[in-house]
Amino acid sequence: MLSCSIRTLRRLKCCCNKRWSSLFLAKGYCFSKPKVVPSFCNTDIKFSRFYVGERQSSLRQWRRRSLYTVTDTYEAIELALDSVIKIFTVSSSPNYFLPWQNKSQRETMGSGFVIPGKKILTNAHVVADHTFVLVRKHGSPTKYRAEVQAVGHECDLAILVVESPEFWEGMNFLELGDIPFLQEAVAVVGYPQGGDNISVTKGVVSRVEPTQYVHGATQLMAIQIDAAINPGNSGGPAIMGNKVAGVAFQNLSGAENIGYIIPVPVIKHFIAGIEESGKYMGFCSMGLSCQPTENVQLRNHFKMQPHMTGVLVSKINPLSDAYGVLKKDDIILEFDGVPIANDGTVPFRNRERITFDHLVSMKKPNETALVKVLRNGEEHAFTITLQPELARVLRHIEDGDKSLARRPDSNGHI
Repeated sequence: MLSCSIRTLRRLKCCCNKRWSSLFLAKGYCFSKPKVVPSFCNTDIKFSRFYVGERQSSLRQWRRRSLYTVTDTYEAIELALDSVIKIFTVSSSPNYFLPWQNKSQRETMGSGFVIPGKKILTNAHVVADHTFVLVRKHGSPTKYRAEVQAVGHECDLAILVVESPEFWEGMNFLELGDIPFLQEAVAVVGYPQGGDNISVTKGVVSRVEPTQYVHGATQLMAIQIDAAINPGNSGGPAIMGNKVAGVAFQNLSGAENIGYIIPVPVIKHFIAGIEESGKYMGFCSMGLSCQPTENVQLRNHFKMQPHMTGVLVSKINPLSDAYGVLKKDDIILEFDGVPIANDGTVPFRNRERITFDHLVSMKKPNETALVKVLRNGEEHAFTITLQPELARVLRHIEDGDKSLARRPDSNGHI
């Protein structure tokens, strides 16, 4: 009913007619008027109840959705005009064939937006290998010098600060919201290629799941939307109502209308680590390579009972804290009390599932997790301290990674 098809629009538009109202009431829909008007309906009708035989969880999800009017959309855009800025970066990347010199300088452009604390949030790849960074707010011809305060290459996020008081005159910060539900509308604001002025594209949420971050070579939660995300949109906010639902950062090449935004939990994890320690702390990892146990013979071989589900540990990073606690061929049954399915997923929201790596990555450094494993047919519970993964070869050699560039000693410890 909420798919906004032409037939649905016509039915909703005519539902003030008594004949159509009787038809809707007979099907289980109840309306009262006037008060709130959905954005796709021009009549003075309010949905007071909505029953279509769905489960109660779906009903709660529907109630949480916001039906934005055209006025609300314009207000959101007006709010973004005083928050979204254009970023000009001059960068010089390392030359790995001639290590004693860098490559030629090049100019790139991206987007960003203001968050509380007079800070600018953008993507890490927008300011990667930067020599200096300039920012310009909407409606102003002046560019201001910005300094990179923190960079998180794993999550592809960075924070900029501007010392000039003149820049902050008339600027408003955007608040972070929640993870949007499927089919919720979002507006992506930024400065993509094709022009110099601000651009607004609108789409809906198509998918929420862990995705490969191209810049960070990591896998974290991401939101797939069908709004156009082009070079230059990177770092711009995806706005839902009057709050930020995510940060635009990449698209899928070879496909149409598939873009990705960084969700709010990843953003908050990045910002919280900087506020607590003053530097980027990273995302935790157990340092494991796991194998699904969907094969019945495999489960029987490791003495799993019919009611048990979990994943098989096939490899452990010797630099992780799990090394020495867990062993190869252990079956991880639960993580912090959350049961893990045979395909490595855990419950997420309303009848959605997500890989259990998301639970691990959302932990703060030095936090502990209770892991329930099956070893030789017996159940055990271990407490593991989680830390960001420390690779032997760093993926990025930049200012944001110097704090993580620690070498192991002769015993392999950091």
